[in-house]
Formats: sequence, structure tokens, C-alpha cells
Amino acid sequence: MTGAATNQTFRTAIVPAAGLGTRFLPTTKSVPKELLPVIDTPAIELVAKEAADSGATRLVIVTSPGKESVINHFQHSPELENELESRGKTALLAKVRRGPDLIDVEVAIQKQALGLGHAVAQAEPNLTDEDEAVAVLLPDDLVLPTGVLDRMSAVRAERGGSVLCAFDIPKEQISPYGVFDVSDTDDPDVKQVHGMVEKPKPEDAPSTYAAAGRYLLDRAIFDALRRITPGSGGELQLTDAVALLIAEGHPVHIVVHRGGRHDLGNPGGFLRAAVDFALEDPEYGPSLRAWLTERIETPQS
Repeated sequence: MTGAATNQTFRTAIVPAAGLGTRFLPTTKSVPKELLPVIDTPAIELVAKEAADSGATRLVIVTSPGKESVINHFQHSPELENELESRGKTALLAKVRRGPDLIDVEVAIQKQALGLGHAVAQAEPNLTDEDEAVAVLLPDDLVLPTGVLDRMSAVRAERGGSVLCAFDIPKEQISPYGVFDVSDTDDPDVKQVHGMVEKPKPEDAPSTYAAAGRYLLDRAIFDALRRITPGSGGELQLTDAVALLIAEGHPVHIVVHRGGRHDLGNPGGFLRAAVDFALEDPEYGPSLRAWLTERIETPQS
């Protein structure tokens, strides 16, 4: 296990991973999207490491029937490990053991795709009385550099309530996002949230702060999820539950993350993440950089 945040306010992280991965078909007919590798590491392992590095000791993966391989990734493979060990493949053995040794993994099943709020609600039976707050990490979002959960945990320790991650997006690019209605605090990168607007026109956006896939939610979120009504498509939206808490006086803040992100939810974003990570890799980076430079500069017939 890895180190904890200075102001630790959660021990359980929830990762919703029940989607069909339709944008990656036909690959996702047989391979869950969450297991597609960024270089050689599945996306869900990257997210699990982020949670563990911020002090989580338990990961609840919300998945759908038929996606057991996502959970299997975090289980030891004795035959494979013994074979690698007998061949002296110590580096590969360390890679194979890395996922299972990261964090304790449990499963919750979402039988129907009824929205992010519904997915998060399925993890409630996995919690204990000690879980006063939970982290939620969307595996499609890689937030870089990692560590924003540490900052979010510190904000919860200071201000209470729930804390969400946000990016400052140029106003002309804001329409695809959920956008926060906020007011300033004494910290320029911490804002109090008063509401949220989904995919506004630039002129209607209440701010330039857009939601990212990291949430640190007070336990009260589960009661709110039971009380909201389904939206379009019969889905329960997590943002509706957060909005209910705000309306009832529950403090909600955002941490503005001054870093980058990759959207692994579509092939284009996934390719950019793979290239970005590979360029930083000491084994693959130099040759890839040289090849990309030559490839871009050389016209193709």
C-alpha cells in the first residue's frame, strides 16, 4: 500500500466501470474498456494507483454482469507468477503483481445502466460506519499530475461537506461540460459551489469552471441519491444529488486543478493519452519522439 494524504478524510474509493464501451466497439465485445492499456498498464490500474497514493485502502469497482475480468485484474495469478519467477523474469513479475498489491478491491454490481448516480449508489452496501466520505474516480478521466485527491481531502478537512475537482476552461470551449456556479473563497483555487449547469452555451455559462471526474463526497450523498428523481432516459444523475445537498445547506466546494487531463472515453482521447505517456517513458519515449518527428515532417503518398 502507498502513503496517505496529510488530511485524510476517506478510506474508500468508488470506480464506476459498468459501461458498455460502445465507442470502442468491436474491441469491447470481449475486452472491457477499462482494461485497454495505456502503454502496458490498464486504465483502471492507473486510477487505482491514484486512489491508493491518496490514502485509499479499499477500492469498490461498480461493474456490470459479464465484466468480471476487470476485477480479475486485481487478483493474483499464481501460475503466471510462478512461471515468471522460475524464468527469472523479475521485472515482468513485479508488473503482474503491481495491480493486486495496490489496494484491496471489492465489487458492486450495477445490473442496469441507470446513470452515474445509480452506479455510485450500488456501492453503499460495501461501506462501513467508518466511511464518513467516499472518493469517486471516473476511469475515463486521467487527471494529471495525480494528487488532486490530496488537495480535495485537505479542503474537506478544513471546510467540511463535499469537494469536487474542476478545470478552468476557456469560455468558448465550455459547452461540452458541466459548469459550476461558484463564489470565491480566501483561496483562489477553492470555490464554493451554489449550483451547476450541464453543457451551457458559452454566453449562458455561470463560470469557466468545468467538472472533472474526481469527487470527494460526504456520506450524505447516498441519502440524497435515494431522494432524487430520474432524469432523461430514466437515469439518476450524481450532479442532481449534489444539487439537492447544496439546496439543503450542505457545503460543496471545488478545487481548481491547474494541470492536464486525458479523456479515455473515446479512441481519440485514448490515443493522445498513450502517446503522452509513451513520450515520457524512458524505454519507449526517445525512439517514439524521433519517429513522430520524422512521420509528421515526411509527406505520405
